[in-house]
Amino acid sequence: MHDARALIEMGAEAVRRLARRGYSLDLSELESLQSRRNQNIRSSDELRAESKRVASEVQQTAKQGGDIGKLKERARELKDQIREIEAGQEEIEAQLRDLLLSIPNLPDDSVPDGDSEEFAVEIRRVGTPPAFAFEPKDHVDLGEATGILDFGRATKLSGPRFAVSRGAGAALERALATLFLDLHTRRHGYTEYAVPYLVTRKTMTGTGQLPKFEEDLFKTGVADRELFLIPTAEVPLTNLYADEIIPPAELPLAMTAHTPCFRSEAGSYGRDTRGLIRQHQFAKVEMVKIVAPETADAELETMVGHAEACLKELGLAYRVIKLPAGDTGFSAQLTYDIEVWIPSQNTYREISSVSNFGTFQARRANIRTRGEDGKPKLVATLNGSGLPVGRTLAALLEQCQQQDGSIVLPESLFPYLGFRRIKADGTPEA
Repeated sequence: MHDARALIEMGAEAVRRLARRGYSLDLSELESLQSRRNQNIRSSDELRAESKRVASEVQQTAKQGGDIGKLKERARELKDQIREIEAGQEEIEAQLRDLLLSIPNLPDDSVPDGDSEEFAVEIRRVGTPPAFAFEPKDHVDLGEATGILDFGRATKLSGPRFAVSRGAGAALERALATLFLDLHTRRHGYTEYAVPYLVTRKTMTGTGQLPKFEEDLFKTGVADRELFLIPTAEVPLTNLYADEIIPPAELPLAMTAHTPCFRSEAGSYGRDTRGLIRQHQFAKVEMVKIVAPETADAELETMVGHAEACLKELGLAYRVIKLPAGDTGFSAQLTYDIEVWIPSQNTYREISSVSNFGTFQARRANIRTRGEDGKPKLVATLNGSGLPVGRTLAALLEQCQQQDGSIVLPESLFPYLGFRRIKADGTPEA
């Protein structure tokens, strides 16, 4: 969320930067709402001052035995005028807030132009995609052939875009999540949290999922209570500090959590609807940082390294790209995507997005710290996937598959699994 005054002061520069991400800012509408709001505040203050003066005159005149009839009539008129202005002010404030909530974050100047991944800038490639002496299978065929994944029975239970894992598959999912949590808490300095999976509308609004992305969220409720299923642990982790002032000495805050994530994936189609790439429910280990704004750029680079460390532990080939302005998420000002190699598709596919939101989310959620002068100021927030379990499992099965249909697993997983190989029949083997 933006400060209306800051956007107005930026003027054409704000219009230009937002246009890079495909958003047309109506500066005249924003200026009009802000002007009406300010005028109403001035008028309200003037009327309250006059009301206070008249009330004082009523008391003084009454003590002196004078006629207070006209003064009391004026006091009533002032109260009516104040109520009228306050009602109008509430309407203007709501219109201004709705407009500001719909405006995406300003893209960082270093972000390339463009509106799709083809305009992304590749930063680096790590590892060599495996070369096979046979036609590699996709993770769906591998999972079903070994019996460790069952999409048919998942569809019977819940419809399409769900999965059931079994035996070594379920153990592998648990091992991946635990490995990622251990890396982040023991090596990277994050504190692990267990958080609610159902949150309020206010909480969703704080991180930018609402109001814009309501169609992509699962919602439930009991009686008059409305709750949303989290699309990522970013939502509860960031909002833990909503409406708080964090002491500067406590920054940076580094948080991680392993949660299910729920998304309708509206608009996705084709190859992404098969298997584990885009599901309505999936598990993910999330990283969130709340930091002083001046350190956010450096923290972003560090967080990208933390997500990469998970892939390096597994020996998976991947690349890092910087997303263009038009493909950067609503709340982010700069995003790096990490893409893992998927042999069956002969390409890299997103497995993690790591973003710097600047003060955008902090303004929405009212998360502050104190500056050197002791006055409250907004913090900066960052988040990244570290990593999603399902997509990692898909890449692992495909990159580690053998010609006989077995899967040879990375050594880093052995302490969590107790086996190094999944045979073609799904049996684990030490």
